[in-house]
Amino acid sequence: MAERKSVLLRLDPAVHDALTKWANDELRSANAQIEFLLRRALTEAGRMPGNAAKPARRGRPPKDAKDSP
Repeated sequence: MAERKSVLLRLDPAVHDALTKWANDELRSANAQIEFLLRRALTEAGRMPGNAAKPARRGRPPKDAKDSP
């Protein structure tokens, strides 16, 4: 997987609070919620690049078969 880009984002505190609450309601981090919303907006606008990596999976990574008893 390609290395992910870091971006500094300045938000109004009220917007950040609302975003954080929304993210918590959907069991996401604020960062994951921002990426989710940006991907949805890009897709709806027909601007999602075809070579964009799939979003990272949430939750615990699957166990390897060799780790199973």
